[in-house]
Amino acid sequence: MPYPSRRDALKQSAVGFGSIALAGMLTGKESIGAEDPLAPRHPHFPPKAKRMIFLFMKGGPSHMDTFENKPLLERDHGKPFPYPKPKIQFAPTGNLLKSPWKFQPHGQCGHKVSELFPHTAKQVDDICFLHGLHGTNAAHGGALLKLHTGSDTFVRPSLGAWVNYGLGTENSSLPGFVTICPTLAHGGVNNWSSAFLPAAFQGTPIGNASIPAKNAKVSYMQNDRISPGLQALQLNSLRRANGHFLETIGSDLVLEGRIASFELAFRMQNEMPQVEDLSGESQATRALYGLNDSVTENFGRQCLLARRFLERGVRFVQVSHSDGFVQWDQHGDLIKGHTKNAREVDLPIAGLLHDLKQRGLLEDTLVWWGGEFGRTPTAQGAADGRDHNPDGFTMWLAGGGVKGGFSHGATDEYGFFAKEGRVHIHDLHATILHLLGLNHERLTFRHAGRDFRLTDVHGQVVDQIIA
Repeated sequence: MPYPSRRDALKQSAVGFGSIALAGMLTGKESIGAEDPLAPRHPHFPPKAKRMIFLFMKGGPSHMDTFENKPLLERDHGKPFPYPKPKIQFAPTGNLLKSPWKFQPHGQCGHKVSELFPHTAKQVDDICFLHGLHGTNAAHGGALLKLHTGSDTFVRPSLGAWVNYGLGTENSSLPGFVTICPTLAHGGVNNWSSAFLPAAFQGTPIGNASIPAKNAKVSYMQNDRISPGLQALQLNSLRRANGHFLETIGSDLVLEGRIASFELAFRMQNEMPQVEDLSGESQATRALYGLNDSVTENFGRQCLLARRFLERGVRFVQVSHSDGFVQWDQHGDLIKGHTKNAREVDLPIAGLLHDLKQRGLLEDTLVWWGGEFGRTPTAQGAADGRDHNPDGFTMWLAGGGVKGGFSHGATDEYGFFAKEGRVHIHDLHATILHLLGLNHERLTFRHAGRDFRLTDVHGQVVDQIIA
């Protein structure tokens, strides 16, 4: 999807470009135009979703303890797994381990959900469960990169960057891709980078996983020493100098990305503080997201911020439930760890879905929940832990054109391998892009002599889940 470079725009607009941009900045008007790489672009076909949010559960939640009920696992608890285990395993595991939690049917669809998620269970009629997910990497680092970028072996653009590249932004005063409290472990910035795509498409981190969400803010949003008018004049002078340099040397994506970041930072000074200020939210809304409870407040704040970003035109928002390392990674202490984790996210997730729906946003907002892999149905450690399992796990989608109250695929009767309706990570990426109106085979970028795409040479859209 070609778009004009800043060098071409500067050549075409000459001296008038700077004065026009300066006038736009001084009047406070948005000026998304052909010179802006984040200018809105038409999708390939009418989209089901206009924006999306990824609720990332770092570490790998156990599917047979959350959203995929396995009665035979309870029946055969303590027995050996009756089939060959994967050839490549992260660590040895023993016999079958039943779920410590009960499952009950919920909603009109009757989907069974673990008692770990009582609030999310009330939203099942708006959720599409994918039970046949599978990946290719049993290690956190590789699995995170595969999930976020489609590759576990090379540095590639992240999903959010591809979406930003394909669709642009609806608000020139905010980043098109925001990641709230992202983890710095297991791939770190590569999980939200633009890699070889222009820098304007990379994610903008708000804090990180080691910082409480209430302290996660964009720094230096206010300049008490220099007025906005003087800042605009300085920025215009800098733009002219950089423009002349670009005309001399030719295209330079690094410099062009830096120019875009300066311009966006200037515009963000008015918009970003408004998004981060939750004081105008009602007590009912704060309670809906769990901000009045110390257990749910941190993740609830992230979810509420995500809704506020989406309302203002941000295209892709990610929130991460992570302690900075391996939040859902219960190799031992499964009951203690999963109970704590689910308690922290269940109410905020349900609150987000409810809030988006009542505001009329869920219909064209795609919500994605999941981790980098699942867990084994066999025990690890002192019979109270589960190992990494990329061979079969569950994710879910809601809103944005998917079938609500619907389940697609399944793992085997114990939960080890994706068996029915198998969906690889590449297929999931292709489907997400499709729901956003983008053909994953056409969304390409020329780099190092060939066209690259998020799904590389793979990926099939899962048509069965599309409403």
